[in-house]
Amino acid sequence: MRRHTPWKDGVRLWWDSDCMENYSWSDPPGQTAFPVAKAGRPLILAAAFVTLIFALLEMTALALIGMVVAFCFCGFFRDPDRVIPDQTGGIVSPADGKVIGVDTIDSTPFFDNRCQKISIFMSVFNVHVNRIPFDGTVAKVQHHPGKFFAANLDKASLQNEHSALFLETPDSKPICVVQVAGLIARRIICYVQPGMKLTKGQRYGLICFGSRLDVYLPSDTEIMVAVGDKVKAGTSLIGQFV
Repeated sequence: MRRHTPWKDGVRLWWDSDCMENYSWSDPPGQTAFPVAKAGRPLILAAAFVTLIFALLEMTALALIGMVVAFCFCGFFRDPDRVIPDQTGGIVSPADGKVIGVDTIDSTPFFDNRCQKISIFMSVFNVHVNRIPFDGTVAKVQHHPGKFFAANLDKASLQNEHSALFLETPDSKPICVVQVAGLIARRIICYVQPGMKLTKGQRYGLICFGSRLDVYLPSDTEIMVAVGDKVKAGTSLIGQFV
């Protein structure tokens, strides 16, 4: 089954009040027109400072390069507000990107039983901020050092450095979301800790400069995406608990 895409590019929801009845904010809306993730602010400020120095020294070419770098960092670390579908049992994508795998897994370190796995590849042009796919309590967070193969390779799931977030839903269903480092993306950030209660669509971390997220769901979950689909974190439905 293909995913249900209730809105496109955020336009309709802002203007159609009837649509908003089926959506909610996961976090308070940002107060800025162009919100930026905290992890990117030091890089942006550093690039802006260097640009200012070059400008004061009348080194025009280097100042222009610095300005371009600063704007690129703003784009890489953008953190737009999202509205979250309130569909009962609906599981949202934890990342922006392209679905590169939908598989049934018999055995994995991230799940005790047979499960379904959805892999999402984030390019450097996607939003890097990751979001919680479903309401739940953090059971544990495990970080594993590893290699830095290209994130779109199958072996990257287990062999690359990764951080696994284990959630338990209010109905005691297990979910595991794994942030996987890549060839370029080598910094994984996870803000949450065991015991925290999180809501669907809530921000919980990011992978600097793209990479990959793997989502492990119970075997009886209805999958709503297919390989090649493009998804948005917190907005696109990727599955449905039955």
